[in-house]
Amino acid sequence: MKIVVLDGYTLNPGDLTWRGLEELGSLQVYGRTDASLILERAQGADLVLTNKTPLSAETLKQLKGLRYIGVLATGYNIVDVKAAKELGIPVSNIPTYGTASVAQFAFALLLELCHNVKLHSDAVRAGEWSSNKDWCFWRTPLMELAGKTMGIVGFGRIGREVGRIADAMGMRVIAHDSVQTNPPAYAGFSWVGLEELLRTADVVSLHCPLFPETQGLMNAQRLALMKPTAFLLNNSRGPLIVDQDLADALNAGRIAGAGVDVLSVEPPPSTNPLLRAKNCLVTPHISWATKEARARLMGLAVENAKAFLAGKPQNVVNP
Repeated sequence: MKIVVLDGYTLNPGDLTWRGLEELGSLQVYGRTDASLILERAQGADLVLTNKTPLSAETLKQLKGLRYIGVLATGYNIVDVKAAKELGIPVSNIPTYGTASVAQFAFALLLELCHNVKLHSDAVRAGEWSSNKDWCFWRTPLMELAGKTMGIVGFGRIGREVGRIADAMGMRVIAHDSVQTNPPAYAGFSWVGLEELLRTADVVSLHCPLFPETQGLMNAQRLALMKPTAFLLNNSRGPLIVDQDLADALNAGRIAGAGVDVLSVEPPPSTNPLLRAKNCLVTPHISWATKEARARLMGLAVENAKAFLAGKPQNVVNP
């Protein structure tokens, strides 16, 4: 049996092992696969695993022996799952590996916006503290989160973990979700409509999936509802935000700052307006990339493949 990994480098740049997949068959791992090489590399494979290398309907129709697709991520929009179903190919994703890491990273972005730790550390290294007339100084306003309101858009596993951390930091938590069940037990929590959340929250954190109805969710009209002192966080899906609209809001001071780990196009063109917007942190889609989370992802990818080979596929997104 032939197993092909089309783009394994980001999951395993060398600090993990592919042994679990090697034990299931003849394994070929490619670090990256250009679009022009997908057919050549996947041809003859029984199982193909991909992270961001696209598998279109046209490609799938030409992979005659393909029996299973494993997506090495939670999002699976890079695979034409409808075409795969029509061809009898189950597609499995990895739904739960990164909850703690992604929630933690949301607060890494938020705390940097609150304190500008790197800016102040750089200022000290540049000698500004040594030459200062006072025993301390700060270059930007500093924000305390206790008593502020965290508004979470999308209250699934990650959104709930963000809410738990926010509550532990003394924040009031409000959430918007299409499914409003099992509210958390901490005091002050409430479900609210999206407009109320945007008008009320001091921090808006996006944790919803990318669907046609959520693409461009944060556009100029909705950004205008936010407080001018509020922060926007997105380490969910880049296309949830209209990049130009957010850049315009930041540059005009209509909101105070933003932290994004994802963009509408990745890697971004150098012309993306958020790369030059005021008070905007942009990180290269690394919320998921702690070693602990990647090790869980690898283990679950192996378990998904084993389940398929045992005739009991799991985490199937195109049943």
